[in-house]
Amino acid sequence: MVRLADVPAVDRPSSNNPYENPELFRFVGGMEGVPEWVDPTETPAERAGRHGWRGRGHELLEMAGQLVPGLALAIVLALVGRELSIWLGTSLFEFAASPISPILLAIFIGLLIRNTIGLPAVYELGLQLCLKRILRFGVALLGIRLSLASVGAIGLSAVPVIILCIATALLLVDWAARAFGLPRRLGVLIAVGTAICGNTAIVAMGPVIGADEDEMSYAVGTITVFGLLGLVAYPFLAHGLFGGDPTSAGLFLGTAIHDTAQVAGAGLLYAEQYSAPDVLDTATVTKLVRNLFMVGVIPLVAILHHREAASSSSAKRPSFRELVPLFVFGFIAMAALRTVGDLGDAPFSGRLEAATWATMIQWTGNLSGWCLTVAMASVGLGTNLKRLRRLGLRPLGVGLVAALAVGAVSGVWLGFVASS
Repeated sequence: MVRLADVPAVDRPSSNNPYENPELFRFVGGMEGVPEWVDPTETPAERAGRHGWRGRGHELLEMAGQLVPGLALAIVLALVGRELSIWLGTSLFEFAASPISPILLAIFIGLLIRNTIGLPAVYELGLQLCLKRILRFGVALLGIRLSLASVGAIGLSAVPVIILCIATALLLVDWAARAFGLPRRLGVLIAVGTAICGNTAIVAMGPVIGADEDEMSYAVGTITVFGLLGLVAYPFLAHGLFGGDPTSAGLFLGTAIHDTAQVAGAGLLYAEQYSAPDVLDTATVTKLVRNLFMVGVIPLVAILHHREAASSSSAKRPSFRELVPLFVFGFIAMAALRTVGDLGDAPFSGRLEAATWATMIQWTGNLSGWCLTVAMASVGLGTNLKRLRRLGLRPLGVGLVAALAVGAVSGVWLGFVASS
């Protein structure tokens, strides 16, 4: 207890009024005597007492806490990109429709955030969810826009240019890797990443040839850099090269850009920029057909690699799931659903009204577009440009040669076919 005699004379009250005592309110915020019954920290007894549905519910709540920050940030950037596109195009520049793609804006805002203020680790799991699960879910949903007959027709027209681009990438990158003095395994990884399926092909190919983690990281970084550049530039280049022909533009985007996410983003960018949804369909089907070539190309490249390598003891045979992504089958299943629904005079033999079926198709297509937009925002947020310093010039040089060669071969071939 504080006595008045213990208080320095300068701090003593000037009168006999006790409320003028400066010591009176010193402990007001201490909450002494009030029970602290609100405590967000879980005790060991609470953790030990969770069983059954309570344990599963706690795990789901914990998972949500880990995923929500990154997912919410990607969704916010997608919304900001769309609203900013409308404002810049219609309000600021007074166009009837905005010429600025919301996809590009979302990517650039994500890049700006990641490479200026940085991205805390709490966002990582949510962004991985967007880049992997939500992207693949969106690609699978795109199948509702096409029938199996349309998928087959696009696939057949895409096969020749796909084969030509794959052969060009494999042969030219092998030569470029030797010329730039890259390790052979790194050259093989960049070759299959450029030729077939971007990062997925690299991840599947790495264990087969015994590549170490650094080599796979360098290859992924190289493919990501030039795939991102292609995502931004190739839609506009395709429109200029092919005069707005949706089939040629879609085939070009599906063969000249590396990763599935980047192809989907480029197709969506073209579709929104030039009001040509058929380009997104063609690019997606072309890329999925290209993905299927992993089944044959990766084992073949592995055999050729091990013929020249001293040992293959570290090799690992990839599983079928690693060679053929499951979202390919999801896309085909949605196309099959569209095919069955469109048979006959009424959807599903009259079991569903035509207006309801059309609404379901529209909603599914819109959901797919939003999934891809959110995934593209995550691409920007997940791209650290500072990693380019660790790659060095030689891998980037090989990646540049590969990207330019594949793009040139695809453009020349498709231009020749269109003119003949």
